Amino acid sequence: MRAAAALGVEAVALRGGAVRSRVATLRSQAPLMLRLTHPKGPEPWTRLGDGAARVCLAAGAAGPIGGDAYALDIQVGDGSTLVLREISASLLLPGPLGGQSTLHTTARVGAGATLVWLPEPMIAARGCHHLTDVQVDLAAGARLVLREELLLGRHGEQPGDVVARLRIRLDGRPLLHQDLALGPAAVGWNSAAVTGGRRALGSLVVVDPAWADDPPPPTLVGDTAAVLPLPGPAALVSALADDALQLRACMDAGLALLTASSEDRRPGVAS
Repeated sequence: MRAAAALGVEAVALRGGAVRSRVATLRSQAPLMLRLTHPKGPEPWTRLGDGAARVCLAAGAAGPIGGDAYALDIQVGDGSTLVLREISASLLLPGPLGGQSTLHTTARVGAGATLVWLPEPMIAARGCHHLTDVQVDLAAGARLVLREELLLGRHGEQPGDVVARLRIRLDGRPLLHQDLALGPAAVGWNSAAVTGGRRALGSLVVVDPAWADDPPPPTLVGDTAAVLPLPGPAALVSALADDALQLRACMDAGLALLTASSEDRRPGVAS
């Protein structure tokens, strides 16, 4: 199965100088179903309050299954804010012919714009063969919150093979390039140097121009997670855990630390 979806957001000026983000493009093909949503409470890292655009990605079918090829294109216009979430976790499944499933995502975030992208975990079922490729281009002054979580197999199950590739550029320059291969085909994937036998792992990347001259310090978040400053106005939370609940707790704790760090540098601005 092949499917593509496109999402575009732009800033609209309102009376009195207020700004609201408007979804200008919303195209879906099953199983990549994009749906407008409403806020259920404070969103992390948004500065437009209820003026932020909110969209959820829902699965219209099982998978991805081996051989499927999905593509998602995200455009966040100058000065706008997009909060993108998912309805549920993604279960990566083997295909009948043993082919690789792929999800290629490209995101472009304009000057002064914000993308908060919080997908649910991917679950690497036994026998799957999957590539997820994420490329994010940030203009000068853009802000980003991007979470990635992976569960290695279902309960009591050995995982399949997953390659996760992440490329983030800021103002045309590389900010973070990361490749991770896990599963039986990846030598040493469950060694102490990679997962240490744990079944859940995740990362959270935050980019904020407020850190240009004063990045957040390296900080431990429990025994198996840490906040790591990146060269540039950015930080990375990297975590391992025994299960999804522990992993999400690590992710939330890391995000809370970074949110506090950002607000300390933005007096008078509420998140």
